[in-house]
Formats: sequence, C-alpha cells, structure tokens
Amino acid sequence: MPKSRAQKKETIESLQKKFTEAKAVVFTNFDGLSVKNADALRAALRSASIDYTVAKRKLVSIALTQADLKDVPLSDMKGGIGVAFGYEDEVAPAKTLATFAKKAEALKLVGGIVNGAYLDASAIKQLATLPSKEELLVKLLWLIQYPTTGFVNVLAGSLRKFLYALTAIKDSKV
Repeated sequence: MPKSRAQKKETIESLQKKFTEAKAVVFTNFDGLSVKNADALRAALRSASIDYTVAKRKLVSIALTQADLKDVPLSDMKGGIGVAFGYEDEVAPAKTLATFAKKAEALKLVGGIVNGAYLDASAIKQLATLPSKEELLVKLLWLIQYPTTGFVNVLAGSLRKFLYALTAIKDSKV
C-alpha cells in the first residue's frame, strides 16, 4: 500500500535526523534476503545498537540532500536499499553487516558514509576489518605499559642473577 504524503514527509525527517546524528552509515543491497535472515539481521544490528531502515531510494535521496550529504551516488546502487546507522562507533555498522553478509550471501555492502565522507563498497569492507574502538584502546594501553614492564623485568633479572651468584657462593662454602 502506498504511503501518504504525511508518511513520506515523516520518513524523510526521520532519515535526515539519523543521517545528521550518525557517526557511520552503511548502505546495503538486501535483494534475495529471506525473511528469516532479515529478522536475524535486524536482531544482530539491534544488539549492537545500530538502527537499520529500509526506505525508497527517492526518500533516502531527499533525506541525504536535506542532511547536506550530496555526494552519495544512490543511482549507482542497485536493488533494494537498506541503511544502517551507527551512533557510537564508526566501525560497528560495517563490521556487523560484513560479519552477517558472510552467513547470508544475499546481503551486500554497497557503500557508506563515515564522518560526512562517502566511502565505496571496498572501503566499507576494509573498514569492517579494522579493530573496534575498545580493541584499539586496549592495544594502546599495552603499548604504553610495555616499556615500563620491560624495564622492570630487566631490573628483576639483574637482581635474580645477583641472588643466584650469592646462593652459589654460599653453597660452595658450605
């Protein structure tokens, strides 16, 4: 059943708000995706705090224009367009969708927007391979802590060798 003008206007306003608030947006082609897989996809995205919306290409185009994102080539994207919005982490939508696309081959990543810049499908797939923000923070903390730990181990090694020498001298005199 077709949407009324008021419903279309509401959809455009909602999409425009999501485009302006999102840190990352990923566009998908969901043609051929079964209902079971679509429900599983929505559940996976919901658990990762990612909004997923399916809307007509024209409504998405109007919302992108209103959000001042004019360089997104929607005309190049074929099939049904699904839009995933990530508000907390720039990598999470791409990573979640890429993981799901491995299970359900009908889902294809076709592009995205990160911090206002359009990325094509290959760039979104590369983004999906990046570690999450938490993983990067853990690695940074380890790198900051590593020199101190190494220095402590060097000092402990010298003390340990000194104790071994004292123990050997004590054992030789007894």
